[in-house]
Amino acid sequence: MNLPPELKYTASHEWARLEADGTVSVGITDHAQEQLGDIVFVEPPKVGRQVAAGESVGVVESVKAASDIYAPLAGEVVANNDELGASPERINADAYGAWMYRLKPADAADLAKLLDSAAYAKASAE
Repeated sequence: MNLPPELKYTASHEWARLEADGTVSVGITDHAQEQLGDIVFVEPPKVGRQVAAGESVGVVESVKAASDIYAPLAGEVVANNDELGASPERINADAYGAWMYRLKPADAADLAKLLDSAAYAKASAE
């Protein structure tokens, strides 16, 4: 399983990366995109939306199924990856390079509460 150690993970298969500007990029894990198959559509949350940790904020659709995207942290959505609108398959090609949206976290310390790569690997194997 491809799990970059610098990222944080959720049990619902999202990854989170702290950016230099203090925002957090969010996407779905390599494991999630493998389970979904060929991704054909991404609906990220609207910029400006306030989200709660664990809240369903968007949808990713594949040829197999539609799946909710959850917020790993509470905060405000500050950006969407517009490239995914035209090329959602980028997630299949590079799940960790194809972030879906960025959050300004309400409390950056909450990032430390997410799973590290070893804990996510264990949770995903169960």
